[in-house]
Amino acid sequence: MTKRLDDAFKSARQEKRTGLVPYVTVGFPTSVEDTLAIVPAIEAAGATVVELGVPYSDPLGDGPTIQAASYRAVQAGVDARACIEVVVRLREAGVKLPLIFMGYYNPILSYGTDAYARDCADAGLDGMIVLDLPPEESSAMRDALESHELALIALLAPNSSDERIELGTRGAKGFVYCVSITGVTGARKELSKDLPAFVGRVRARTDLPIAVGFGVSERRHVEAIGKYADAAAVGSALIDLIDSAPPSDRAARAGAFVAALAGTRR
Repeated sequence: MTKRLDDAFKSARQEKRTGLVPYVTVGFPTSVEDTLAIVPAIEAAGATVVELGVPYSDPLGDGPTIQAASYRAVQAGVDARACIEVVVRLREAGVKLPLIFMGYYNPILSYGTDAYARDCADAGLDGMIVLDLPPEESSAMRDALESHELALIALLAPNSSDERIELGTRGAKGFVYCVSITGVTGARKELSKDLPAFVGRVRARTDLPIAVGFGVSERRHVEAIGKYADAAAVGSALIDLIDSAPPSDRAARAGAFVAALAGTRR
């Protein structure tokens, strides 16, 4: 079911490197053509998995940077259907690494849960994180995804109780995403000193790879996370860099940034 995801994390382990999971908002900064250029560049730079942000008008889990990116993409007309078409075009262009959606439940519900899962699978997606879908209410979404061989990736916060970690990881597929802070997305200078203990509590309850995100912005963050987790996820710092780059240089700068974070700088 999750072969691409499993193989990607297995390769990172075998090469003794920390995986890197970059996030890009589909259709940001100006159109889906930006996404179609940026994703191959960050694949070539050493990304392990790419998170494609599905734009939504009320991204309650995101800080100002990704809120603004989502708003601009929504204003440009990018919706769930457009995001699925981007996956189709990326696969047609030869992108091989795992692609997952990161977004919210309302667009999925509006689209139709089973139809969304079917169309995502047909497009070549590997799984998704649904930020505002609690595990107690996730059975319909999980069943729809599993019937189409897609992973519903667990999202856990550092204030999760052991019981809630157990609930969140039960039946999880692909990997587990651990949020580094009790807050929204956004680049930060320092990681929480409590992260290793939190990841340790999750590790005790799952054999899946663990990625840590929210706040990652520098190579030293990736190196620190690699001591106790399998991968680091980076979003806001990459979005800021893409937004500040000249249009003709966005993909190249995104690739260079990801290569620096991944330790593959050429």
